[in-house]
Amino acid sequence: MSKGDYRRRRLRRFKRTLSRHLPTFIALVCIVLVSGGLIFSIYRFVLHPKASSAGLPPASGSIVQTAEAASKSTAAGHTAEREASASQIPLDETGRLIAQADRIALGYDYDRATALLADSGLDTSDERIPDAIARYEEAKAALVPVDVTQTTHVFFHSLIMDTSLAFDGDADAAGYNSVMTTREEFLKILEALYARDYVLVRLHDIAAPAADSEGNVSFAWGTILLPPGKKPLVMSQDDVCYYPYMDGDGFASRIVIGEDGKPTCEMTLADGTVSTGSYDLIPILEDFIQEHPDFSYKGARAVIAFTGYEGILGYRTSSTYSGSPTYEEDRAQAAAVAQCLRDNGWELASHSWGHLQLGVSADSETGFVISDDRFVADTDKWEAEVESLIGPTDILIYPYGNDISDWHSYGQDNARFAYLQSKGFQYFCNVDASTPYWMQKGSTYLRMARRNLDGYRLYQDLVETDPAKKRLTDLFDAADIFDTARPTPVEWSY
Repeated sequence: MSKGDYRRRRLRRFKRTLSRHLPTFIALVCIVLVSGGLIFSIYRFVLHPKASSAGLPPASGSIVQTAEAASKSTAAGHTAEREASASQIPLDETGRLIAQADRIALGYDYDRATALLADSGLDTSDERIPDAIARYEEAKAALVPVDVTQTTHVFFHSLIMDTSLAFDGDADAAGYNSVMTTREEFLKILEALYARDYVLVRLHDIAAPAADSEGNVSFAWGTILLPPGKKPLVMSQDDVCYYPYMDGDGFASRIVIGEDGKPTCEMTLADGTVSTGSYDLIPILEDFIQEHPDFSYKGARAVIAFTGYEGILGYRTSSTYSGSPTYEEDRAQAAAVAQCLRDNGWELASHSWGHLQLGVSADSETGFVISDDRFVADTDKWEAEVESLIGPTDILIYPYGNDISDWHSYGQDNARFAYLQSKGFQYFCNVDASTPYWMQKGSTYLRMARRNLDGYRLYQDLVETDPAKKRLTDLFDAADIFDTARPTPVEWSY
C-alpha cells in the first residue's frame, strides 16, 4: 500500500468516526453553553441585580431606566388593585346611600331601605335610585308570611371561652359543664341554624298589643314576612351579669362599648392582662350578623336577661356594693352599655333580682316556691336597682324556667300575674325542651317556652340512640356541635 493510499484510508476512517460522534459532541457543547448562560443569568438578574445594573457603562443607562420603570409599573399595578378593591365601595353620595340601603334590604326591611332612598333628597333622576327601589319592591313581593306560632326560642348562659379553666375540676366545673355552652359550640350552632334557614326575630315580633277597629287593645299575632323556606327563631341569654364566682374560670368579665359603637366584651386573660373582643354571645352574634345580615330580621338581636343581686353586665351596681368607691361610676357605665344594647337592636329582660324560683312548686300541695311577700320584694328590688339603669322592660325570663302557673292561661285571679302586669310585664318565658315550640297568647300577654342549648342538652342528644327521643334534630345534629373538651358524662347540675 502506497503512502497516498494509507493517508486516504486514515482520512476516511477519521471522517466515519467523526460522523458517529459529532451529534454527541454538539449536544455536550450545547448543554455547557446553556448551563453557563443560566448560571450567569441567575447571578446577574436574581442574586445581584443592582450590582449588575450599576456596573453597566453609561450607554446602558436606558436599560436601568427601563428597570426602574418596570418597578414603578409593578407598584402602580398594586395601587390599581387596591383602587379596584376600593372602587367596590361607592365614592359618590348616591352610591354610598344605595350601599347602605342594600345592607338594610339584606335584613328583609325593604320598606326602610326604600324610604332611605326616597326621602334622601338626592337627585331621583339618577337611574340608580329607581333601579334600587325596584329591586327592593321585587324582593318584597316574593316574601311570604310565616306561622309565628311555630317560632322556636333557644337560650344560653355565658359562653365558656377557655375550657381548660372552666373544666378544671373545681367546685364550679360540674355546673359549667351542665348549663353553659362553649364558644366553639355556639359558633357551630350559629352556622347550623343559618344553614337550616333560621332567621333571628324579636320576641316582640311574635305578638304585640294592637287596637281593633273599635279601639280596643289586646295582644295580636305579629306578621313576619320572609323568603319561602325561612323559619323564625328567638334567642335569649340569661344571667348577663358576670358573677364574681366566675372570675378566673374562662369567661368574659363585662360588656363594654367598642370603638365602633357596638357592644363588646372585656376578658381578663390567664396572664392577668385585660383584652377587649368577642368573648361572649353578644359580640359573637354581632360578628355573625355583620357577616350574614340575612340572619337577622329587620335588625333583630337576642333578648338579654339580668338578675340584680351582683349587678348587671359585669358592673357591681347592686345596693350591696353601695360602699364601693366605684359604685356610682359602675352604675353610670352599666346604664350606658344597656342603652348601647337597645340602640343596636337587643331586647332587655328581667331574670328577677335574686334569681329566685318565682313560680309554682313541684309539689302541687305546697303552692308557690317562695312566699308572696318575698316575691313582691324581689320584683320591687329589681325595678329599683336594675330597671332604673336599663329602662322600662316588659319581658320576664323566669329563673330556672319556673312559671307562675301551669299550662292554664294567666288570669287576674293569679295574684302574681296581676302584680307582674302592674309592673309592666307582658312577655313571660319559661323552659320546655320537650317540644320545638310552645306559646300561649292571652289578651294582655304572651307566654313562650324556651329550649336550653347547653352542655347537658347537647350531651343527652348526643348519646340518645332512639331518633324519636332526640330533641334538637330540627336545629342540628348534636354530634356536629358537642365540644370534645367537655368532661363526660355530662350530668345535670344547677
